[in-house]
Amino acid sequence: MRGRGPTAGAVCAVTAAALFWSSSYAVTERLLEDVGPLAVGAVRFTLAALLLGLMVRMPRRRTARPDPRQRRQLHLSGLLGITVYFVLENVGVDLSTASDASLIVATYPLMTMLLELVVFRARLPLPRVAGVLLATLGVLLVVHNGARVGGGSRWLGDVLLLLGGLAWAGYNVLGKRASAGLDAVSVTYHQTLAGAAGFLLASLLEADDWRMPDATASALLVYLAVGCSVGGFLLYNYGLRRMASSVAVNILNLVPVFGVIGAVVINGESVRLAQLTGGVIIVAGVALGMIERGGGAAPKPDAGRRAPAAAEEPVALPPA
Repeated sequence: MRGRGPTAGAVCAVTAAALFWSSSYAVTERLLEDVGPLAVGAVRFTLAALLLGLMVRMPRRRTARPDPRQRRQLHLSGLLGITVYFVLENVGVDLSTASDASLIVATYPLMTMLLELVVFRARLPLPRVAGVLLATLGVLLVVHNGARVGGGSRWLGDVLLLLGGLAWAGYNVLGKRASAGLDAVSVTYHQTLAGAAGFLLASLLEADDWRMPDATASALLVYLAVGCSVGGFLLYNYGLRRMASSVAVNILNLVPVFGVIGAVVINGESVRLAQLTGGVIIVAGVALGMIERGGGAAPKPDAGRRAPAAAEEPVALPPA
């Protein structure tokens, strides 16, 4: 950045990406009234894979292609980071609430950080320890509130959302080296292709409940595919090229805030004081945990949603 701050366009792009991604929880909650959680993922990521496939094959596009070993790793990470992660998220949202999901997902960067520390044997500075503990306290408040208000079903949904964080962390670590030398669109395409295939197979479990979605549900599915899975990623990548990675990650801390607002506005959910308190604590813990994480240089495009973050780079929230 050479002493210059991010441009207004870059900030707007990353903020718009956060808005797209945060809205997906409320949109998914609305969709689950008419479409099964596995079918939602199958349609969403099949559409996204088709769009990304067209982008990869655009004329004048000359980028490195993954070798067979990279392709296998990308496909495996796609199954973990898309199929497994979003199955847990969609089912978790179905059992819990969009607002709980928005707040719990804010802890995923710290889960990834901890797994990286175990795998790469990195040192954990004191601020990050404090951040992990603080975010954990916030999650306990959110989950306890969910169990008290919504009963066992909501509690189970919150637990599944937390397990989704472990899947996301594993996806980051597994794909760390698979994206070396590749551009972000190619990485995203191969991972989304594998994730869509996994969802198509998983959706067969809901075959007895399949039915043609109405116009509203169809529009929401297109929104998830185009807006959240492709548009949000491209906007984030555009902004990431024009600002320090630490700035982009801090902007993504708006995701749980936007997510709760979306849950209230779109789904009419009520937010209790304990839930809000837990959310504030989670965001504070995430921000504290990011201290000293990265030197401010903008990473490669691969450091967005689909390209796993390196151990020395800030870990972004998983776009939903």
